[in-house]
Amino acid sequence: MKNLFSLLIAVFLMSTTASMAQEFPKLDASPMDKASFSSDAGSVAVIYSRPQLKGRSLDKLAPKGKIWRTGANEATTISFSSDATIAGKSIKAGTYSLFSIPGDHHWTLVLNSNANQWGAYNYDESLDVLRASVEASTEKDAIEAFAMAFKKDGTLVMAWGTTRVSVPISF
Repeated sequence: MKNLFSLLIAVFLMSTTASMAQEFPKLDASPMDKASFSSDAGSVAVIYSRPQLKGRSLDKLAPKGKIWRTGANEATTISFSSDATIAGKSIKAGTYSLFSIPGDHHWTLVLNSNANQWGAYNYDESLDVLRASVEASTEKDAIEAFAMAFKKDGTLVMAWGTTRVSVPISF
């Protein structure tokens, strides 16, 4: 009887341990991603989180005329291995937070020296090191999750909903 009781306890413990091992944490609603570009002259990497529209409007999530963290969660960071030019403006090698101010046909791209901040809640304009106007366009195909990718020429393209923003980068 004692062996049977011990066996039942062992089976119970194994079954609860097995079911607990199958539980996975929920996926982040805005997973992190990275986009990068390299050339002989230098490289650039953007680390950001990818919010999703989920039936909401882009204007609600990234309001026109207001500073936006250009992603979700922590502020997006952009790192340059060497001095670069963004939309015709010079930037020193280093890591910066990347913000933007959405508009109808142009967005203002903002690089801020405080690369370690959550969202835009503590954004301090006095720490901006670059502001540049970049073109925004509208496409037919909608992108559900915010995404960034580099073209072969080093242009960074940001896409969300039907909006596309092109950011020319060169070294």
